[in-house]
Amino acid sequence: MDRFAEVEVFVRIVETGGIGAAARRMGIAKSVVSRRLRDLEDRLGGRLINRTTRQFALTETGRAYFERVSRVLEDLQEADQTAGSDARTLAGTLRIAAPMTFGTMHLAPLVNEFLEQHTALRVDLDLNDRHVDLVEEGFDVAIRIGRLEDSSLIARKLATLCSALVASPGFLARHGEPRSAEDLNTLPGLFYTGVPERKAFACVTPAGATVTPLPVLRARANNGEILARMTEEGLGVSVGPTFISGEAIQSGRLKVLLADHTFPEVTAYAVYPPGRHLSTKVRTFIDFLVERLKQQPWDICLRDLVEASA
Repeated sequence: MDRFAEVEVFVRIVETGGIGAAARRMGIAKSVVSRRLRDLEDRLGGRLINRTTRQFALTETGRAYFERVSRVLEDLQEADQTAGSDARTLAGTLRIAAPMTFGTMHLAPLVNEFLEQHTALRVDLDLNDRHVDLVEEGFDVAIRIGRLEDSSLIARKLATLCSALVASPGFLARHGEPRSAEDLNTLPGLFYTGVPERKAFACVTPAGATVTPLPVLRARANNGEILARMTEEGLGVSVGPTFISGEAIQSGRLKVLLADHTFPEVTAYAVYPPGRHLSTKVRTFIDFLVERLKQQPWDICLRDLVEASA
């Protein structure tokens, strides 16, 4: 039996969720699919799938085997596509991980545009604020915002994202507008849990001094979009990236405070695992992001945002 045919059957079973569905996708009989899976397991000397009449589940060995051989199949499919047609034609599945808010607000429309340009490509998009293990979980590329803690990954800069201190007009009408960083110490504050509390409102004054005001804790959250919504509702002051708050600032729902102070910038990166050839689909997708993200709202400097909301 052709070893490649056995492996392909196994991958299609996992992708489609069952032997019958795999048979339909491949256009062959269920008995053929079952026999090839059985031959593969016999050759490897162990179960890859625990199956009953109603469901199946990958064994631990099956999960590890799937992660490796599915990539081999995709690389082969991409090589065939490149050799047999226009090299710009992308095929297979692109597995992407990204933070929730950045993904929903800015990445999703770009993924839609990318798929419209490459109709033979499929995307598996996972939006989650945790840092995924690209190798262990089988992702081709991840979007990371902030400091890169895993130095083993290869990173490419996508954009620099500025941050701003903001509050709602209603909040400022009740509490007054802070004139210095020290004024923040008496105001209700909304904190992002991804930053140490004592550094959440750190900034550099016009004189060049680094200060770390500490507002009175009103609420904390691990999602920047939720904090921006709370800020719009007047619960407190907050510091967050303008890729989240920019539209609310421009529309007047939020006002930039202490605009002459500098709050930390963060960088968005595309990261991917080392040690293997960068596939055409990953390289093309990253190039696409670099080009498109040059045109996004966060490229507007903070001064322009302040003037737009004045």
